[in-house]
Amino acid sequence: MNKNLNASLKQNDSDNLAEERKKMAFDKTNFILLAVGMAIIILGLLLMAGPSSTETHFEPDIFSVRRIKVAPVTCFIGFVFMIYAVLRKPKAK
Repeated sequence: MNKNLNASLKQNDSDNLAEERKKMAFDKTNFILLAVGMAIIILGLLLMAGPSSTETHFEPDIFSVRRIKVAPVTCFIGFVFMIYAVLRKPKAK
């Protein structure tokens, strides 16, 4: 009888664990995708960084292709990636 009780408890524990995973909104893949999206956004922000112009000195680098085209597109791709990571449904096992 004790053996049946232990087997029953183990089955209940595994059922509860499966229910907990079903209730969770994100799985491991979602968190990885969120981290990758955040890294892409940070990369875009770093690409935008650079010296600024002052009243006495004009810095022509503020109009470089990297700062006005590549960096904003990189940030946008990162935001789209994060939206996908949030909306992605975990696969049922």
